[in-house]
Amino acid sequence: MAGPFSETTWSTTTASPDETRALGTALGAALLGGEVILLTGQLGAGKTTLTQGIAIGLGVSGYTKSPSFVLVNEYSGRVPLYHMDLFRIETAEEVWDLGLDDYLTSPAVLAVEWAERALAAFPEDRLRIALTPKLDESRGVIMTAEGPTAAAALDLLIRQWPPLAER
Repeated sequence: MAGPFSETTWSTTTASPDETRALGTALGAALLGGEVILLTGQLGAGKTTLTQGIAIGLGVSGYTKSPSFVLVNEYSGRVPLYHMDLFRIETAEEVWDLGLDDYLTSPAVLAVEWAERALAAFPEDRLRIALTPKLDESRGVIMTAEGPTAAAALDLLIRQWPPLAER
């Protein structure tokens, strides 16, 4: 039996939507499948932009848009991506009606926008990402790994960020 896990938190700032997408791309490249990414932040904070980058890093071709009206979009790539948006969810029970069990037992990456609406529905091994818009186009980003799988992905991301070309 493994010992208790200690959370790992890392924060950064992105200067533009393109840099937010680049951060997501670096994160996507660090993911192996089976990770749960929980995105929080106000409307316009950059959750979808970051998820677009995650999709790029996972080798998904095609545009990743917010699934606000269909709730879940599925994408094929090096690792499949399930992009879930809980903006229109009113109760945690509604998340289970989306077939959450199937998404959580898949070897895909599950990226969830508006995750704060049903945090208890998701496993304890997860990467929480809080995005906060600043006065300009920059975003504050706080990532908290709450389990060993999430911590491994975050550790790899930290070692790769900022992009090598900018060092």
